[in-house]
Amino acid sequence: MRDAALKLTSTPLAPQRADVGAVDDAELVRNFLAGDERAFREIVTRYQTRLLNFIYRTIGDRERAEDLVQEVFIRVYRHLARFDQTKKFSTWIYTIASNLAKNELRNRSRNPLVLFQTLTQGWDDEERPLEFEDPDARPDDQFRKRHLRELIDKFVAELPPHHREVFVLRELEGKSYEEIAEITSCNLGTVKSRLNRARTSFAQLIGPSLT
Repeated sequence: MRDAALKLTSTPLAPQRADVGAVDDAELVRNFLAGDERAFREIVTRYQTRLLNFIYRTIGDRERAEDLVQEVFIRVYRHLARFDQTKKFSTWIYTIASNLAKNELRNRSRNPLVLFQTLTQGWDDEERPLEFEDPDARPDDQFRKRHLRELIDKFVAELPPHHREVFVLRELEGKSYEEIAEITSCNLGTVKSRLNRARTSFAQLIGPSLT
């Protein structure tokens, strides 16, 4: 099964990919459970980069993150028949990824490095994920942006893991509070509290370097 899942991430989809690519997650799940293997390949294609970014920014080890992404898809393949189709598939798959990342951190003796690629002046609860690229930036801004990225990497890494997780899920992945609560197995109050503390801590940490 593992070899099959690994193969899926590197094997191009069949010419019919446009067909499966046009459907939503819920229909992909139904198609796969009905025996259409192309639907699972589309799930992998749709989520592998997003999950890799999420896990990598949580544990700070790209090679290990790649392994964990493979494990996510293995578990999805094995247990999709038990997925509650009244729920949102993206929340379920992120929950699996989150649990694997948490287990990885618990098994480590060193502090994880988390990469966060975005900074803006303040946060709006109604905004979508933050974006690092500035469409109005000039080519000579690249050095400044690289320096800013390094600062962000440094200070997000100093956030406690439980704060860092909600910070990345909300500010980078654009998950709603409800989704984050389900992914992290926390209530909404805890999610909001952790996110507010993470935002405050991050601003305090990075602030002196931006003045």
